[in-house]
Amino acid sequence: MKKLILSLVATTALVAPATAEMLELEKDELTFGFIKLTDMAPLAVAYEQGYFLDEGLFVTLEAQANWKVLLDGVIGGQLDGAHMLAGQPLAATIGYGTEAHIITPFSMDLNGNGITVSNEVWAEMKPNIPVMDDGRPQHPISAEALAPVVEKYRAEGKPFNMGMVFPVSTHNYELRYWLAAGGLNPGYYSPENVTGQIGADVFLSVTPPPQMPATLEAGTIHGYCVGEPWNQQAVFKGIGVPVITDYELWKNNPEKVFGITAEFAEEYPNTTLAVTKALIRAAMWLDENDNANRPEAVEILSRPEYVGADYEVIANSMTGTFEYEKGDKREVPDFNVFFRYNATYPFYSDAVWYLTQMRRWGQIPEAKADSWYDEVAKSVYKPEIYLQAARLLVEEGLADEADFPWDSDGYKAPTPAEDIIDGIPFDGRAPNAYLESLPIGLKGDQKVVGTEVQG
Repeated sequence: MKKLILSLVATTALVAPATAEMLELEKDELTFGFIKLTDMAPLAVAYEQGYFLDEGLFVTLEAQANWKVLLDGVIGGQLDGAHMLAGQPLAATIGYGTEAHIITPFSMDLNGNGITVSNEVWAEMKPNIPVMDDGRPQHPISAEALAPVVEKYRAEGKPFNMGMVFPVSTHNYELRYWLAAGGLNPGYYSPENVTGQIGADVFLSVTPPPQMPATLEAGTIHGYCVGEPWNQQAVFKGIGVPVITDYELWKNNPEKVFGITAEFAEEYPNTTLAVTKALIRAAMWLDENDNANRPEAVEILSRPEYVGADYEVIANSMTGTFEYEKGDKREVPDFNVFFRYNATYPFYSDAVWYLTQMRRWGQIPEAKADSWYDEVAKSVYKPEIYLQAARLLVEEGLADEADFPWDSDGYKAPTPAEDIIDGIPFDGRAPNAYLESLPIGLKGDQKVVGTEVQG
């Protein structure tokens, strides 16, 4: 495991004089964890551009082996905070898996994931996909094109296996969403059976992100959903084809968050503000001037202590393009968004969407009132901390007043039908009505008993 230890002497010689005003910090030496994915970029940039140091923070960044190790590190105090799956603070707070009150004052990004299938599966899907005038596949590609392939496997007595990164990951829920939108059941969870494969047409299992391409190449899985650079890596290695990005699945969907314990925020409020300020500045830098800094960001991320993939692989998506089949590179300027569209604001409605997906697939085994979703969202997502940090940056002349949603009640306007692949709109204020609108998944008082959905 690589460690990045910030040296005051080495760094102050390289960084321009700070214009940030120092808060009175309760703790100034911090260790943050991350997984080797491009969307950990705000942490790397805050470190490399000296934004942590500007706030008086001496930070160590440590790559973690997997999401569980990372979460345990934050709960146990070995890590002060971490780049997290958005579902992790929510799941921990409601007691699904390891129980702990984790909060987020900062959402790290929008979009950034893709779904990739093996070359063999792609060859079988392709006849089911409409083509454009130039002969290339028409996007977005529906899982309806995959359904006959899955049926063929079933007829041959073979399971159709796909990988995702963690049971409460965006990747799990996005892959499930895509499959269900195409008429394929990705399976349910129950308190007695946490495989998530009850009644499944497609069997999903956990694979750590950096291991996805090798697992696909070995034939253990037939496809996967993961963040970059591990979809582009499959293209470069010639072992798979990304069929859809999450931007095509749900335009500008929320991705990772920065997670800390509620106790940390309570005990170190000024330190929490200082960290949030540094991360906001990093996100601004990543998106400013139409992504002009992205090549530099790619160089940083390609270093072994961060993501450690080749520059070309990371640049393939990070700089505004995305390659599907080899040579089929298309413009996707918003594949990675770090600051635009209020990407860093921790919206309650984002939290509610994750909770609805947990309920949809049985991780939340029983029905909950709309008010419960609102209460849990507000206990985990902390826009008040975010806006306090943003206000300080504006007062210091480091951020523009117009870039922040000061008057928001924490809920986004409903996501319109045209922005989601199944054409079903999402309103975070009405989670149960949303669940009722989804054709596959638990709704109302339904629950999973044994191998059946009852109710």
